[in-house]
Amino acid sequence: MIACVDVDYRDAGATAAALLFQDWSDEQPVEEIVIPIDRVEPYEPGQFYRRELPCLRAVLAAARTKPRIIIIDGYVWLGDEQHPGLGAHLFAAMGREAAVIGVAKTKFVGAGLAEEVRRGTSQSPLYITAAGLEPAEAARRIREMRGPFRIPTLLRRVDQLCRGRVLRG
Repeated sequence: MIACVDVDYRDAGATAAALLFQDWSDEQPVEEIVIPIDRVEPYEPGQFYRRELPCLRAVLAAARTKPRIIIIDGYVWLGDEQHPGLGAHLFAAMGREAAVIGVAKTKFVGAGLAEEVRRGTSQSPLYITAAGLEPAEAARRIREMRGPFRIPTLLRRVDQLCRGRVLRG
């Protein structure tokens, strides 16, 4: 199973969402999970993972099946493998049992391990990083995901779910 996860922060708390699917070309998820998070850590520059990681772990714990790969909105590595981003912290927190792919929409200066992926007719790349999977393989998989636009269909859906913008299927 593959999971994509996202979190939307509110005045008080957050909403975390996860979609689980079986194959990279799937158009529909097998499972959708949306959970409220009553309390989140305050934002600290350079320590974003402290705020988001508990939310991601909570929504993944609610899944019926443990994913073998988790896709996040953001970076796994902030530069080289000596500078962990959210995805590297998630990889460690999950006991290194599930690979983590980071899909970022903006370039992080110094993210030398990021693979650029262009999808659809967009000239703007996505920046792909990974732990537990070779970056080139992760980039290939994101390229294979369903959808004609820059952002794959299921990644767009998990973003909309955590923001409360779509009805759950």
